[in-house]
Amino acid sequence: MEIVTKIAPICVALIMLGLGLGLSVKDFTRILRTPKDFFVGFFSQLIILPIVALAIVLILDLPAPIAVGLMIIAAAPGGVTSNVLTKFANGDVALSISLTAVVSLISIISVPFVVIGSADILGVTISKNISIVGIALKMALVVTVPVVIGMVIRGFAENFILSKINIINKLTGWLFVIVFVAIWIEEKDNILTYLADAGLVVLILNVVMMTLAYFIAKKFVSGIAQQKCVALECGLQNGTLAVFVATLMFDDVAYIVPTAAYALIMYITGFIFIYILRKSS
Repeated sequence: MEIVTKIAPICVALIMLGLGLGLSVKDFTRILRTPKDFFVGFFSQLIILPIVALAIVLILDLPAPIAVGLMIIAAAPGGVTSNVLTKFANGDVALSISLTAVVSLISIISVPFVVIGSADILGVTISKNISIVGIALKMALVVTVPVVIGMVIRGFAENFILSKINIINKLTGWLFVIVFVAIWIEEKDNILTYLADAGLVVLILNVVMMTLAYFIAKKFVSGIAQQKCVALECGLQNGTLAVFVATLMFDDVAYIVPTAAYALIMYITGFIFIYILRKSS
């Protein structure tokens, strides 16, 4: 796991820098103009998603690595992928970006809280000597600091950054591929077993949460575009960040595999979901 533990933090930092380059202050002030839509998405992702994941873990009585891996996924914020696929689905891209930005910044507190809290509930011992504060500080270095740097760079060179934003988004996509390939190379002898163990579980979480978020949003948000956005934001988590958190907290690659399996599956289910949405609208 040595390659992954060295690559993941660098890739996450660069991905978050890319996210920051795509953000401006208005992405945060927009929340004040449509607080209800934002709150529905925020609540669904930050509160309901971890509860659904924990329910799946308890109902299926999952082994510790898959159970905790699932909770890491549920705790992770959305990523640039959710913004791109929201655009494909004719959803509210501005709302998607606002949710990704805010939940990503809050994730330095919410992720360790959810993961360590759920590990305690499940009776899983975290082998590394870490605390919520310790993880929060390490996450801040690879999540918050790069986002802020990206926003500052954009503030000084907005026209140039905007003209290159599509290239930046493609590069962040390739950075995830690098992390995934590194996991595959290092664990090529065990990966198929891990994927067989974790694949169905992460598929259940993904499909259940996207469907649930879609119907919650249908009842509470202002329109169909916002409904699509909330559903996709709850179904497309930041896989690279989830891998980073797993490597930060556990030495055993078995805890990382559910996050990698989810990152693969979410693209497939995401595009199927978009196809269904476009056909029905």
